Amino acid sequence: MKELYSVLGVARGASAADIKKAYRKLAKANHPDQHADDPKALERFKEVSAAYTILSDETERGRYDRGEIDADGQPKAPPGFGGGGGGFGGGGFGGARPGGTSANFDFGGDPSDLFSELFGRGGGFGNGGARPRPPMRGSDVSYRLSVPFEDAATLKPQRISLKNGKKLDLKLPPGFENGRQVRLGGQGDPGPGGAGDAMVTLETAPHRFFERDGDDIRLDLPVRLGEAVLGAKVRVPTVDGPVTLSVPAGATSGRTLRLRGRGFTRADGTRGDQLATLRVDLPADDAELRAFAERWESDRDRNPRSALGVD
Repeated sequence: MKELYSVLGVARGASAADIKKAYRKLAKANHPDQHADDPKALERFKEVSAAYTILSDETERGRYDRGEIDADGQPKAPPGFGGGGGGFGGGGFGGARPGGTSANFDFGGDPSDLFSELFGRGGGFGNGGARPRPPMRGSDVSYRLSVPFEDAATLKPQRISLKNGKKLDLKLPPGFENGRQVRLGGQGDPGPGGAGDAMVTLETAPHRFFERDGDDIRLDLPVRLGEAVLGAKVRVPTVDGPVTLSVPAGATSGRTLRLRGRGFTRADGTRGDQLATLRVDLPADDAELRAFAERWESDRDRNPRSALGVD
């Protein structure tokens, strides 16, 4: 079984900031956009994303550290129930989604169904002359689906493969957050009284440059000095594809521009916004820029830190 801290290359006691930094470095190095023809890089990207999903969540990380869940986020079977391949945890199933990428999609049976099977049938443990119970339904099967960031924001249906061999297009519910469950009736294990259900727990996979902020999406947008000083129209990535954004003349680093309706889909069907924070990017060791700054007389008497109470 893989060890999540080793996957990200951090110590078990690493801080949340160190875990995030390690994830971003690995995600950038193995992102499918950079390695379209390298299946090993794709698998590595999926692996580090799955590890970050658990370790970046304080509650899930605590459960993992205490040994309550495994590296796939599935509950570990209690002592005495896991031997010989008969434990409750299921193996991983990759649900292929459009475009050739695969979902992180794991399943495991519900331990409570075993106890119902042992103690809930007619004739057992004091049932006496009571009327026999109806046939038992099959067990529910639990799945965990990591949804790509862009797909989660735009509610793109996910092609998934179930334990029973069926392939379905799962519609994502508007306004969902990490941990939201979707029930697929009759898609669980078969039983005398009919099949159980499939319970799909949804999670949004981290992104290498987008961050979710409620229903909004935040992005640090690099701009050249000339674009900030003179104003410009620049291309900006969004979850719906690139768009053109007008940078006003005289814009400074830290200024945030809003792209309306480019965020996550709310429960009522409306969309949040994308917030692009400008970051002026200066070239290193540029002789012309250095010469300009040295002769820029009008800027020498200006103190941009006066509001901070320093001279």
